[in-house]
Amino acid sequence: MIDTFLAQTTHLLFAAIWAGSVFYVAFVVVPLARDGAFNTTKPLERIAGRLTTISRVSALVLLLTGGHLAGTRYTADRLVGSTNGQLVIAMVVLWLAFAGLVEVGSKRFEAGLNGKKLREPAADALPFYRAAAVVGLALLVVAGAITTNLSAAL
Repeated sequence: MIDTFLAQTTHLLFAAIWAGSVFYVAFVVVPLARDGAFNTTKPLERIAGRLTTISRVSALVLLLTGGHLAGTRYTADRLVGSTNGQLVIAMVVLWLAFAGLVEVGSKRFEAGLNGKKLREPAADALPFYRAAAVVGLALLVVAGAITTNLSAAL
């Protein structure tokens, strides 16, 4: 029981940190870079690098904790045959999309910053970061539905 509590708490904390970080970068940092608020690439390179680290560590932690939770709570039949199981499958699909969008956005942003450009890489990366932020919010909504067992109340 304690392992489930620790896995679920760790899972939700890393999901919130990851989604929040992407949301902040997508709606605060990158638009400022696009609009010319920075006069050097140095802080943006650090932010992009840290976001990549947060993203990769979080993806790994979520894979491990989510795998543990799914393995202890669901059989194959319950994954496809119950609403919560289907929400878990939806979460995996969203997780893959989230990770992919953050990686693509980061690569576009970092590649341009390495060329010592500011506005163009920010404009190139912004749609990917914003799409990732929306997917991150969807992930948190699905997590809330699973955690509260919303399907039992419907």
